[in-house]
Amino acid sequence: MGYIKKFGFGSKTGIDLNGEGNGILFKEDKMGPLELATTAFGQGISVTPIQQITAVSAVINGGILNTPYVVSSVTDDVSKAVVFENKVNEKRRVISPETSATVRFALESVVANGTGKNAYIENYRVGGKTGTAQKVKDGKYMVGNYTLSFIGFLPANDPEVIVYVAIDNPKGVTQYGGTVSAPIARSILMSAIETLDIKEQSGGMLKEYSYLDVKYLVVPDVVGMNKSDATKALKDFKVKYSGSGDKVVYMSPAANTFQSVETTITLLLN
Repeated sequence: MGYIKKFGFGSKTGIDLNGEGNGILFKEDKMGPLELATTAFGQGISVTPIQQITAVSAVINGGILNTPYVVSSVTDDVSKAVVFENKVNEKRRVISPETSATVRFALESVVANGTGKNAYIENYRVGGKTGTAQKVKDGKYMVGNYTLSFIGFLPANDPEVIVYVAIDNPKGVTQYGGTVSAPIARSILMSAIETLDIKEQSGGMLKEYSYLDVKYLVVPDVVGMNKSDATKALKDFKVKYSGSGDKVVYMSPAANTFQSVETTITLLLN
């Protein structure tokens, strides 16, 4: 129960919005082995989205629980002076930096090799976790009625962005968070990459592709090779040539990046 409260569940985060809820926890005197077990995997606890994202942020940022806020700053329209500015307010340390790094590794594995594959972004390191939660009505879990969610972040080795997507009882789809919510989170993260100009990362986990997936491979560096050798090295891709020489002096897309096997690699010959 101590860790549940350390991560902020059961109390307001303090975000600068009205009407924030506390969530719902079992009372401590009612917390037996069964309640403790169900709370651990999420069916014995009710949390708000902002509690969820605040807690996961603490898990991945090195272990510090911060107070979230919406308004970054307020600037006077005439003088342009900053009249109010929100700053990071550290509440407490909840886990060690070493534990945080271990969890980030595990969550990156979820996206590369587990249920979160639909959030994978080639050339970037994404971590995350899927959720498929039964809904409750009249004190009983409903059948075939779920809240499907995914919480994802990047870069997994040094997080800058975190996204939480929850879909209430979607119709006509397979009822799994990884199927429904993860692709939406991926689109949002892709937009964040462009908006924040987040650079590509190396050293991430390779995705385990299924036969249904479009496969991505690392493009070998063929600059400096002759046309014949370059063509052999790029056998997994489509190749287009420009120029009339025999030596590759430039290639696009760039070498050492993940590209779809359907990508056409353009080689400039001289």
